[in-house]
Amino acid sequence: MSYTLKLKRSAEKELDQLPERMHGRIVNILLALKENPRPPGVKKIRGRKGYRIRVSDFRILYVIHEKEVEVFSIAHRKDVYRF
Repeated sequence: MSYTLKLKRSAEKELDQLPERMHGRIVNILLALKENPRPPGVKKIRGRKGYRIRVSDFRILYVIHEKEVEVFSIAHRKDVYRF
């Protein structure tokens, strides 16, 4: 089953500001989320709705709706959980 991938505007900006070496890796993972939104290594976020994937020192935070994966944050681990 294929999901649609939606990036919030804030996540798009964070993706554009990533170091070049991480940008490609994270884009590949985002594309893979369309096929499997709960890949090995994904964890549920405690205290709020959503999931996270670890990519080196960066985190991808997202929620899964019926047929849609909505990414709401892509940031360094020291900054990603600050709300």
